[in-house]
Amino acid sequence: MVAEVVSIGDELTSGQRLDTNSQWLSQQLGDLGIRVVYHTTVADDLAANVGVFQQARDRADLIVSTGGLGPTADDLTRDAVAQTAGVDLVLDEPSLAHIEGIFAHRKRPMPPTNRLQAMLPRGARVIPNPHGTAPGIDMDLPRAHRAAARVFCLPGVPAEMREMWHGTVAPAIEGILGSGRRMLRHFPIKCFGVGESDLEQMLPDLIRRGRDPQVGITASHAMLTLRITASGANAVECEALAGSTIEVIRQCLGSLVVSEADEELHEVVARMLRQSQQTLATVEVGTPGLLAHWLAGIPGPSSWWRGSLTFAPDSVPSEWRWADWSSASAEQQTVALAERVRGWLGSDFGLAIGPAPVAAPSAGPAPTIPLALAQRTGTSVHHLPFAGHPDILATRTAKHALNDLRLTLLG
Repeated sequence: MVAEVVSIGDELTSGQRLDTNSQWLSQQLGDLGIRVVYHTTVADDLAANVGVFQQARDRADLIVSTGGLGPTADDLTRDAVAQTAGVDLVLDEPSLAHIEGIFAHRKRPMPPTNRLQAMLPRGARVIPNPHGTAPGIDMDLPRAHRAAARVFCLPGVPAEMREMWHGTVAPAIEGILGSGRRMLRHFPIKCFGVGESDLEQMLPDLIRRGRDPQVGITASHAMLTLRITASGANAVECEALAGSTIEVIRQCLGSLVVSEADEELHEVVARMLRQSQQTLATVEVGTPGLLAHWLAGIPGPSSWWRGSLTFAPDSVPSEWRWADWSSASAEQQTVALAERVRGWLGSDFGLAIGPAPVAAPSAGPAPTIPLALAQRTGTSVHHLPFAGHPDILATRTAKHALNDLRLTLLG
């Protein structure tokens, strides 16, 4: 069984609002073992809506839509589904009574247009909306020479949509699947330190399409995530199927693997510091203070973190400088800052991000950003090339600094 998620509304196609419903519904369908193959977003246009539902009926067994169930002229889901099924709209008296009851409870007169929300395609099953005026639609869409597609239409209001999903739609889908239901489980492995194409070459035929379990790569904020997707009768079977693939990834990538959970790099470093009962202090020069921001946002006791400092390149305090500071190299300054923040805050590690070049040259080797990690046994320096897209350069730099500490903690 494959599914399609349809999102309806001018506010989505115009970019005025982000579609989070599709993401959430895809996750819920995946948990039920249903593969979502299509996402479609369509404006408030009747002909376009009919075309979308017709196409979805022909290529997906299960369709879940959100939006277009309100009382105004641009709410067209009811009409589009009715035209796709070849039926008319009829008044559902229990739905009308529910809508009238909501307005009575709010001590407000019901506008005549809200009566439209109780007009449903003939033969549709009602999806109750306990706290809203838009009942959902559950309907079979006939197809030639094969079983009908099943469509569930839900309101676009996330709170109402989720309540209706859990109360009615998910149990109905579980009934369709019956005893032969299989589940999908996703196993994320986060990696850092190489590019996406390099990572793929390090894995022996794991990214091949059609492989079971499937392995995909996504890149986000300078971090790579391998996502193993396994299908099985239960969670134990999924874990067993994914286990051998995960072990191959561990062996091939070694210390490039940062986490086998949905942890960010700074969360992994914090966990390792807690476990080793060691502490960290950081200093950043000329960067947006990402280390301080990330570390401060980690929940729980912060005994592992002694504090963070952020300086503009020309405002390092005099007590942190020495006589020939201005003539010292960026590396020398960064080493000094790492050692001084470690001593000043009494931490086991002092991590410093040095000043970045003003701009990368158009030709020749890229300049570098010095990263220094000070500890009791000495200070190491990592020169990170000042290259890559400007939007992720600061993030990439801060993560490389944290990764230097992670690798040190790994030993």
